[in-house]
Amino acid sequence: MTTGRRVPARRWGRRLLFSVRGRATLITVAVSALILALALVLMLLLARDWAENRVGRLTERTAERIAFDLSRGRNPGIIDVRPDEAQMVQVVTPQGKVVAASDAVRGRPALATADLARGELLIDQRVCPRFPKGCVWAFGLRIRTSPWGPDVMVIAADPLPGLLNVWLLPLALFGLLVALLSLIAWWTWHTIGQAFVPVDIIRSEMADLDARGLDHRVPVPQAGGGIQSLAERVNATLDRLEEAVTRERRFVSDASHDLRNPITGLQTRLEVALGEPDDADWKPMVRGALRDTRRLNDIVADLLELSRLDARTPKPVEPVDLAALVRREVGLRAGDAPITTRLEPGVVVRANPVRLSRVLGNLLGNAERHAESRIEVTVARDGGDAVLEVLDDGSGVPEEARERVFERFARLSESRARDPQGTGLGLPIAREIAEIYGGSLRIADSPAGARFVLRLPLITGDGPPR
Repeated sequence: MTTGRRVPARRWGRRLLFSVRGRATLITVAVSALILALALVLMLLLARDWAENRVGRLTERTAERIAFDLSRGRNPGIIDVRPDEAQMVQVVTPQGKVVAASDAVRGRPALATADLARGELLIDQRVCPRFPKGCVWAFGLRIRTSPWGPDVMVIAADPLPGLLNVWLLPLALFGLLVALLSLIAWWTWHTIGQAFVPVDIIRSEMADLDARGLDHRVPVPQAGGGIQSLAERVNATLDRLEEAVTRERRFVSDASHDLRNPITGLQTRLEVALGEPDDADWKPMVRGALRDTRRLNDIVADLLELSRLDARTPKPVEPVDLAALVRREVGLRAGDAPITTRLEPGVVVRANPVRLSRVLGNLLGNAERHAESRIEVTVARDGGDAVLEVLDDGSGVPEEARERVFERFARLSESRARDPQGTGLGLPIAREIAEIYGGSLRIADSPAGARFVLRLPLITGDGPPR
């Protein structure tokens, strides 16, 4: 039984100490306890001062009235007090003898005395005589003439409120403090628990993600604030994850299809070559096998480059003059469409030259496949950017398909017709490289053909690129 009781206690201890809900409740209760304790102590002091001042005014008013009556010769032997006045009144001689008193203290010793030799003419203090039980507030004043001789003192006293003489008021305030802290603790625990209900729902939904599938989304609370933002961010992450998994599956399917064709062709040609007689002309078959081998090499190179880009594999960077890069790359092309250039000198970016050459080569290869009669390459500055444009005079890319061509393995019908052997990886690779170096690649409007615009941060004379 003892072990069974310890387990819930341990569990609650962990919830209080290690959960956000428990720590927030403990901190709130601790801060509230400090503030409330200070406030209640201040209230206790103010209540005590108010009670003492009230009793002090009552005794002062009573003593002044009795002294005035005695100085006029009224009621020399009887001390009458009114119901709204202090009930304990004494007339005390300089020697400390009580010569007159009210009914409440008749026959009792002096409540307080004053030393005339020290010049004490007034008493206004808290005193605790042997009677009555508890302390009283005494106010006394000395009168020069009286029926009992000169310099007698009229003393009026009244008990202080019982709550201030014992521990009842502090205990009551302590009980109030405990009640308020209990209420604050419950309210904090309940409120934070309610605030974390959507988080618990999101957590349970994410825990069941394997069973539900990546197309499942967590509920989004409409209360606003950080919880709604968290749910929206989780759903956005699930969107990207589902898209990545879908793209990976499509990648495997398309890559398998693209690899199967040249491998099948290569295998067939090699089998035919082996089945031919020794004097057969085998060169055409070997040339076909070589083309298939080159296509396989291109596909594998694109896949390897994509894997490096996805892993953000670093490559050394250096300043690259775009004009010089364009001149070198254009000099290596031997396509049917002539290439004209408009190159602004001194347009330098920081990147890996091999990767930039691949970007330009992919853009020029795409332009050569679709151009009718010409290709134009432009390099210029635009503010803090270096801009490289490749423009052809082909049929162009429809506006609704301009982002689709940058998806991996995505190919438009015209592209498939012009280049059946293509893989659809050139433009996605080019955009990935541009984004790695802080730039962008997009298709802009043009009067005719397709206009690809590459932007990269420009190196200025003041320092590295922005």
